Amino acid sequence: MTQQAPNYVALIPAAGVGARMAADGPKQYLPIAGKPMLRHTIDAFLASPLVAHVYVVVSAADPYIDALVSGIDASARVTVLRCGGASRLASVQNALHLLGGTLDAQDWVLVHDAARPGLNAALIEKLIICVGGHAVGGLLALPVVDTVKREGSAVSAVSTIPRDGLWLAQTPQMFRYRLLRDALAAATDASIITDDASAVEAMGASPMLVEGHPRNLKVTLPADIRIAEMYLAAP
Repeated sequence: MTQQAPNYVALIPAAGVGARMAADGPKQYLPIAGKPMLRHTIDAFLASPLVAHVYVVVSAADPYIDALVSGIDASARVTVLRCGGASRLASVQNALHLLGGTLDAQDWVLVHDAARPGLNAALIEKLIICVGGHAVGGLLALPVVDTVKREGSAVSAVSTIPRDGLWLAQTPQMFRYRLLRDALAAATDASIITDDASAVEAMGASPMLVEGHPRNLKVTLPADIRIAEMYLAAP
């Protein structure tokens, strides 16, 4: 019997409050270039014919998501999961648990930050093509090009860190469903699991790094909004 090819699905944890943005509401709903940040993120996956479905994870009491998805074609491949947790890790874990009866063990899950609205179909395609045959999985990332300094116990105690081999992790981070679920379930110290790849690495596996693009920045501070709009305005 011919084995069915794995699906590629997107998982967008969007239950955070974005405290560093100092906004009136969750930052993923702030308008950027004429529409909510989260809508840009969803639309990027919908623009990719390689992505079978998009799952958006929000808190149970989220008052904004219904209005946001109401503007999406009813036939679009988007499902809202109201199972967001107190942390990004908890939100992803809860979603993977809910999808246990929907996804196959070998399906690929692309976990992407809601606050990275600069993602586009070209970057998604690059990640899928590069990582699709990898034994572990991988993520978009940028090689460090600036000189890196480390501050010591005193402000004047500064040292330079060699940047060779250093990368800045982005998302999506793409792993097979079972591996990702097991890696996150095995995470005993949530403080060291800063992204999905770090959970996989804690199991002794080595994800693949795929060069991303600066347009895929994470909107964290108010000044980042203008930078994101600049990239979104570019072809």
